[in-house]
Amino acid sequence: MKRAEQVVVVATDLDGTLLRSDRTISARTAAAMAAADAAGIRVVWATARARHSIDELAASCGFRGTAIGANGAVVLDLADGTPRIVGTRFVPAETVASAKSVVRSLVPGVTFATVGATRFVAEAQYAELCVFADHHRHPHEMELSDHGLSADIEPTVKIVARHRDTPSEALYELVAAAGVDGVELTHSGAPYIEMSAAGVSKATALQELCERWGTASDSVAAVGDARNDLPMLVWAGTALCPSNASEPVRAVADRVLESNDDDAVARYLEELVASTTKR
Repeated sequence: MKRAEQVVVVATDLDGTLLRSDRTISARTAAAMAAADAAGIRVVWATARARHSIDELAASCGFRGTAIGANGAVVLDLADGTPRIVGTRFVPAETVASAKSVVRSLVPGVTFATVGATRFVAEAQYAELCVFADHHRHPHEMELSDHGLSADIEPTVKIVARHRDTPSEALYELVAAAGVDGVELTHSGAPYIEMSAAGVSKATALQELCERWGTASDSVAAVGDARNDLPMLVWAGTALCPSNASEPVRAVADRVLESNDDDAVARYLEELVASTTKR
């Protein structure tokens, strides 16, 4: 079992982990993050979410740290209260086209949306399958195009795909078994699969941040509940998950915390702050 001698960075997933099931951040969690920051413990958000919904959540609780978005493809600095983009990892346009082609051939009827650092472009059939909670956008307000993002306007950081009749977990298994060159395939428990540039994950973005800060992985704790959190949990010195996490995540966790609805991350941060104060 991995052990961190002194945790100074806590990277946490949002949906199913830091957030309660109603997708809000509790007052206790907001207070715990603020106390951690005051004690010199960095809290990093690591999520599949896009910039606009990260911004809304940060504003709801006063978070002013660093956020990893789009499964590691976008890094945001929220220090001044706005989501300033400080890092991106794009999927080359030719890879976007080839990945779509491969997935369509594997699962006829699949439909796509392409995500940029600030934009979201969906095929009409993709938007028809969506509800607001899927991407924190109203389907009728989505930008629509069968050609996806125009690379000369804004490059793609993530491709998402879904099928009317094939559940997302089954779609993930089919695509993972076949393999798609040039992309990092993952699944966050949402009703779609996600593809970033090859080698891009929450773990790679977190590692780059920690190298910049001079923080070794042994001093990092990561918390997550879904498949897209696994690389980050494996990399961090301490791997944690809420009790509602999926079985693959529970299998790699050093410790299972309370559920997300019981403020699991807040409770852990409170422990860290208390132990730091005693030193």
